[in-house]
Amino acid sequence: MIKEIVQYFAENSNTYWFYLWQHISLSLSALFFALLIGLPLGYMCYRHSLLKQLALLLSQGLRVIPSLGVLFFFIPLIGVGTWPALIALVFLAVPPILLNTILGFSEIPKDLIETGIGLGMTNKELLKNVMFPLAIPYILTGTKLALVEIIASATLATYIGGGGLGTLIFTGLGLYRYDLLVIGGGSVALLSFLCMLVFDLGISGVNYYEK
Repeated sequence: MIKEIVQYFAENSNTYWFYLWQHISLSLSALFFALLIGLPLGYMCYRHSLLKQLALLLSQGLRVIPSLGVLFFFIPLIGVGTWPALIALVFLAVPPILLNTILGFSEIPKDLIETGIGLGMTNKELLKNVMFPLAIPYILTGTKLALVEIIASATLATYIGGGGLGTLIFTGLGLYRYDLLVIGGGSVALLSFLCMLVFDLGISGVNYYEK
């Protein structure tokens, strides 16, 4: 096994780095668009109780749908390729960001908000200087969960033309090449672990700073 892995990197290192870059690029793009949608929507849901309840119900419902089911759902609607894979991954990533953003704003002590209002802060100043900094640990947690979900699901995005490390995994399954399975699956696991580590350190740093 080790010999085959070493041989693969010796002969196909450029191909591997291309798949890795595809995977990372697709994952970060999906996270970026999910944040653009999830953060403002989460704040709006916090401000409006009816919208909050609707968002919670929809998010909980989406979490029980398998990732592969979501990816295949978009095939008849928008076809296959990188953009359909990106849209499907954004669809999967929004719920954890949305839920944790709502939770983060909801956990802010009311007396701090009242104090800010008493000091004459506008809504923008209150959001920028009080609410958002206090909600950051929850938002980072939601972002971490979303990114791990994206990295894992981007592997399945190979089925709809998304490319990435999933190409190695499914090629290995088709050819009974265990070296490709180990390389592809190990790379995805390592990416997920590194992302979790970075975000956990970031959350710890923010919590320490706030104390």
